[in-house]
Amino acid sequence: MTNFNFPDNDRIDQIRNEIALLAAKLIAEEGCEYGTAKRRAAKQLLGNQKMHGNILPDNQQIEQEVREYHALFYADSQPQRLHALRSLAVDLMQKLNHFNPYLIGAAMNGTAGEHSDIYLHLYTDNSKDVAIYLLNLGIDFEVSEHQGKRHEPLETLSFMYRNEGVHLLIHDYDDLKHTDRSERADFNAVIALLETSKQNNNNSEYD
Repeated sequence: MTNFNFPDNDRIDQIRNEIALLAAKLIAEEGCEYGTAKRRAAKQLLGNQKMHGNILPDNQQIEQEVREYHALFYADSQPQRLHALRSLAVDLMQKLNHFNPYLIGAAMNGTAGEHSDIYLHLYTDNSKDVAIYLLNLGIDFEVSEHQGKRHEPLETLSFMYRNEGVHLLIHDYDDLKHTDRSERADFNAVIALLETSKQNNNNSEYD
């Protein structure tokens, strides 16, 4: 059994890497969110031992491990899955254009797998307008809250669309000025991503 009692810096790096690897597997195989995957991985590796504050990997490290996990175990299916989710996101973003949609998460950054859902940020002066719009489309949804990047509660509307889970996180319109373009993609950017994934899929057919 591995001894974690007195980890030095090198051992901390090793433990952090092990947590990242296991968290990536949980994300790819079970669809866990990053925070949940990190906690479960740490619990599995460390048991009830007290964790050092800097022992958990950041999301960027885990994201890279997810990419490598997909490349190793799902190279024949993950690109098609990613393309399908991005295609569906484009369809939804066209329908929700009035609410300034941005794609975020795994479908945006390219790590989407079998269990991934579609996450969109919407920006509007009145969140009720989104709910009314969905109802007019005949879409039943559930309301919950997600925590925003600045730890603010965001009303979230979740539903199934063409057999895929969709989550709309509602922002105030003024929050558009705080949008980090590196972590979110507007409609035109998703179209570009879709073209890239289409080309990658076509190229893989000839490998």
